[in-house]
Amino acid sequence: MKVLVLVGSRDPKGRTARATDALVAGLTAGGATVSRVRLLDRDIRMCVQRGEDGFGDCLEKGVCKLEDGFAALVDELRAADLAVFATPVYWGEMSEIMRAFLDRLRRICLHDEGKKGIAGKPAFALCVAGGGGGGSFHSADVMNRVLGHCDMDILDVLPARKQNFDLKLEVLGLTGRWLAGRAPKGGA
Repeated sequence: MKVLVLVGSRDPKGRTARATDALVAGLTAGGATVSRVRLLDRDIRMCVQRGEDGFGDCLEKGVCKLEDGFAALVDELRAADLAVFATPVYWGEMSEIMRAFLDRLRRICLHDEGKKGIAGKPAFALCVAGGGGGGSFHSADVMNRVLGHCDMDILDVLPARKQNFDLKLEVLGLTGRWLAGRAPKGGA
């Protein structure tokens, strides 16, 4: 099984990275092949809302006209058996780079061509909060709605807080092994 893990964190050693490491360890132990992409390492720009109505080719053709790393990353997403979205929580929301990617993804998914290989794809999301931790729940709710707009098969959305972080690391290892058994082995 091929898993694409999209990480929306700037800190390669922070809580989101550590949580993602625990999930990836479980996925690997379960037999999955994992490709991890740090979104900030890709050229992903925010939507520029083309057209008079704020939509352009995303609505009409299911593609984004911006020339950056988005289209290639969507191809990687389509080729995966399972998509994982891991984001830190800033002010009760997913990170800006995760939001930029998902805003554009849900726009192309408004069209049947854009949904190909995305609709029905098993997905898991992880929202990791520091601070007071309460924003993890709101971020998880938003992540659930956005992935739902793309018609993904949302297996779970896990909020994690600094108050329960050690427990969630254990849960993520188990979750990774469980997820590894959810999709067909050997490709999309």
